[in-house]
Amino acid sequence: MFVDTHAHIDFSSYSKEEIPEIIKRATEAGVENIIHIASGEGTQSFEGAWDIIDTYDHIYAAVGVHPHDAKEVDEAVLERIKDLARHPKIKAIGEVGLDFHYNHSPADKQKEVLRQFIHLAKELKKPIIIHDRDSHEEILNILKEEKAHEVGGVFHCFSGDYKFGKRVLDENFLVSFTGIVTFKKADQTQEAAQKLPLEKMMIETDSPFLTPVPFRGKRNEPAYVKHVAEKIAELKGLSLEDIGRVTSLNARRLFRFGEQKPQTSLAYILRNSLYLNITNRCTLACVFCPKFVDWEVKGHYLKLKGEPSFEELVQAIGESKNYDEVVFCGYGEPTQRLDMLKKIAAYLHEKGKKVRLDTDGLGNLIHGRNILPELQGLIDSVNVSLNAENAETYIKVCPNRYGKEAYPAVKDFIKEAKKYIPWVQASVVGHPEVNIKASQKVAEEELGVLFRHREYNNVG
Repeated sequence: MFVDTHAHIDFSSYSKEEIPEIIKRATEAGVENIIHIASGEGTQSFEGAWDIIDTYDHIYAAVGVHPHDAKEVDEAVLERIKDLARHPKIKAIGEVGLDFHYNHSPADKQKEVLRQFIHLAKELKKPIIIHDRDSHEEILNILKEEKAHEVGGVFHCFSGDYKFGKRVLDENFLVSFTGIVTFKKADQTQEAAQKLPLEKMMIETDSPFLTPVPFRGKRNEPAYVKHVAEKIAELKGLSLEDIGRVTSLNARRLFRFGEQKPQTSLAYILRNSLYLNITNRCTLACVFCPKFVDWEVKGHYLKLKGEPSFEELVQAIGESKNYDEVVFCGYGEPTQRLDMLKKIAAYLHEKGKKVRLDTDGLGNLIHGRNILPELQGLIDSVNVSLNAENAETYIKVCPNRYGKEAYPAVKDFIKEAKKYIPWVQASVVGHPEVNIKASQKVAEEELGVLFRHREYNNVG
């Protein structure tokens, strides 16, 4: 379930004799892969990578020199790292960076060495693992000047705030969180973990350091990465499985190992809900729709090869009871397949399941009739994408073939839905062109329904 993307497995804190047991405990805790960071105890740290990656098939490594030891870097060191980094199981250059908290090496030397490692990473086409302590602006400036976005990488043990995190993502770098996110007074780190997109995030232990709660004060090890994932799940209102799936996918893509061809999901679980992906046909071409970039939602691939049959959907639903409701959603408008929607909803009700419909509210225009009476008794709740405060803004952010008819039709659909469906909500994606407060006023005061503000660029 998990990838520990940063662990110093052979540090002097561990004896060689206990390493096999540490790896075994990690596997038992659901850690499928580990990135061993061969950096941090002098310029010879990287030599230890060989024993680890040769002994354990599921462990990969990164090689570099920690900024503490930058003063010891010369041409011979750089050449040795270059040779090592050509090995197929060496997946990154790192950890490298700047540390202006301790200043064990002169600042100018740290900057010079960081630039050298960026050049090396670009030459070898490997991502960079960045150590950043009290050096936010200096790090970003160097990354920009050296065009490090061409290879990207990760800010390990992310220590900035949410705004800095967004700037990191803009440079084609991910952020990775350690046990710090579990600490009681780590408000800034927790806010960043909560607000930054999971699709740009990884998890790590930084073993043997930064042990998470409830083991804080003890020596850290990869098995404890689960507690980092649990805290992020709590902060984001997602399941532990969601965090494990997406952060592991991010790690495999960044470090280029174990990637598999995506398999389309007809039914997929997020949090405590089962989502049904019954069509990719859509009435709108919303400017904020992520499917124009890729077809994934929290690690689930939603591009259909063809529209699934009733039997295929029933098989995908299965007999699982690990969800509270079933949601018609996916990357398409479910009411485009109204007959299938009704047939599956009836099947689910027979099974005692609660059913929700996420819709753009244009079903009546699509079918040329009021479809809501047909949904009575089949749909328990509905979320309608209002998406704007007026028709003019709606057309800008949600282009469609109905033009000026669309927005009034959505509002009429919401009003009518209250007659047939017990729970009705209108939602708006927080796109920069949309006035959220005005949209909320339309939903609550004019239409008399619940309102939800959906975060822009945060899908699922």
